[in-house]
Amino acid sequence: MAKPTTTLTVLRTEQLTPHMVRVILGGPGFDDFSPSQFSDSYVKLEFGTTDQAVLRTYTIRSYDPAAREIAIDFVVHGDVGVAGPWAASVKPGTSITLRGPGGAYAPAESADWYLFVGDETAVPAISASVQKLSGDAVGYVVIEVGGEEDEIAIDAPAGIAVSWIHRGASADIVGDEAAGDNAPLIAAVKALDWLPGNPDVFVHGEAQAVMHNLRPYIRKERSVPASSASISGYWRRGRTEEGFRVWKSELAATES
Repeated sequence: MAKPTTTLTVLRTEQLTPHMVRVILGGPGFDDFSPSQFSDSYVKLEFGTTDQAVLRTYTIRSYDPAAREIAIDFVVHGDVGVAGPWAASVKPGTSITLRGPGGAYAPAESADWYLFVGDETAVPAISASVQKLSGDAVGYVVIEVGGEEDEIAIDAPAGIAVSWIHRGASADIVGDEAAGDNAPLIAAVKALDWLPGNPDVFVHGEAQAVMHNLRPYIRKERSVPASSASISGYWRRGRTEEGFRVWKSELAATES
């Protein structure tokens, strides 16, 4: 079944970090958008012409019915890619069509503790998820970014320890020594003190680090059941989104 489409208007943009831009959308089309209950709610943005639209998937950072605004955060690496350069240069009044939303995750209220892990692409979903936690929630947020300048405030309960891991360069230029199987995020997660009880786990980011390293650790070594672990790659180093979709399909086929 095709996802519903909504055409919204760019209201303004905000430079959150040197590599992240927030685009605020609204306008007359706002009433046509139906939000989901998921904290990893995402939409597919259409770039280009209607007949030859290029789709890019992005998490909705926030939906504000009072202000009639939707915020989407974009990782920007110069003129690389399609969506990032658009977000960096788009002007108020520009229209953009969204397909969706979709989504699958929201923090489980029954969990004893929480583990949120990702790179800069997962910051919007992690931030939205943490904001849904109760004030007495405990656990960890571990996020890998290029450096201190890429950190943003995470509004987490006092019992959620937030750690920023620096790889030393932005994701588009970092060398193999700090990416993929060597991503510093992997060692940081494995070094955490595993808390007692049943965790609720959310791990998303670069596919090699997440799917081939962190997922086996969480699911096999720590025996977290699939029902309590949302783990998936948001992107894969060296591939466009189209190429990444092919890779995910091939991976799913080998595991079926």
